Amino acid sequence: MLPLSLRFLPSVGGYEWLIIFLIILILFGAKKLPELARGMGEAVKEFKRASMMELSEEKVSSMSEDKVVKIAKELGISTEGKSKEDLVKEIVEEIAKSKSK
Repeated sequence: MLPLSLRFLPSVGGYEWLIIFLIILILFGAKKLPELARGMGEAVKEFKRASMMELSEEKVSSMSEDKVVKIAKELGISTEGKSKEDLVKEIVEEIAKSKSK
């Protein structure tokens, strides 16, 4: 259910989106639209990646050191001489790399 403040706002329908698109087209021109869309897509992708890394880091940090070492070895990360925190960072980076492919 929507928050009380948003319940009273009218929903945006098809014609409204068309008008919004035409205004954007007039303001920025047809040549800039692909750049704007690409930039927005990259921003959304980066936001999702950053939030995923934060969640992953919290999950892995709460694990025991033995589990962290086991996961690191499964991912092919060298564990010698590294603290749990270092391993957690490397695990999260490795997971982020594999998800972005």
